[in-house]
Amino acid sequence: MKTAVLTDSTAYLKRDTRRANDIHMIPLNVIFGHESYQEEIDINADDFYDMVKEGGELPKTSQPSTGLMTNKLEELARDYDAVLAIHLSSGISGTYQGMIAAGDMVEGIDVHVFDSEISCLMQGFYALEAAELASNGETPEQILNRLEVMKQSMKAYFMVDDLTHLHRGGRLNGAQAFVGSLLQVKPVLHFVDTKIVPFEKIRTRKKALKRILTLFEESIEEGAMYKACIIHANRLDEAKQIKKEIEQQFENVEIEVSYFGPVIGTHLGEGAIGLGWYRQS
Repeated sequence: MKTAVLTDSTAYLKRDTRRANDIHMIPLNVIFGHESYQEEIDINADDFYDMVKEGGELPKTSQPSTGLMTNKLEELARDYDAVLAIHLSSGISGTYQGMIAAGDMVEGIDVHVFDSEISCLMQGFYALEAAELASNGETPEQILNRLEVMKQSMKAYFMVDDLTHLHRGGRLNGAQAFVGSLLQVKPVLHFVDTKIVPFEKIRTRKKALKRILTLFEESIEEGAMYKACIIHANRLDEAKQIKKEIEQQFENVEIEVSYFGPVIGTHLGEGAIGLGWYRQS
């Protein structure tokens, strides 16, 4: 059985990486006024943050249309027997449910949809793992089993400079957002049951970042190998410095820097930074 791996743009896998690993991508959209842009196709992260600065307001976002999804599946059906679609958390987007519906409409290919319950490069890690297994001839069921094992050890914590973006987009409880902005709290956030929720309320950005690093350090066990990523919203230098510190402290952690692109950046706002990881062995 030949299995295609499909993800969406919020995995933020670079084009060369997708091509090298035979990973297919379907874009979400960001909408500035009356103009809609396909993420990672019409607009990249740098352009997005520049446009936000110029316009002063964050755009809106939308999931891929059903037509775009069915067209992609029909395209894959010409070369593959099955597709494993890996999408951002169903608690912050309808993309996962949309792909399930699209899969029911398309004949000639078995469609398996996986809820990453997360987003950004942590979602991308699932796609990369799935692509490697698919290239080795693993079945969709075998790949899904491996992804569920990954999910057991996958953790991610992040902080934002301003909670109002999450509140406005309906991605965080309204009362929590109000209290956070009122007290200038910099909460550490994480995903629980597919949704973004506060983990701890912390007063300053410096202390919030330190808390995230402490959570990471407490999770790393000697003798095990881990994969991790620093994810930033237009804070590349800060992300590189955190990466350097982790590399100096942990020889058993493979870490890279990624970014909050236009869709996720719309909800988090510039200045957000996060750290995600999972146990490889």
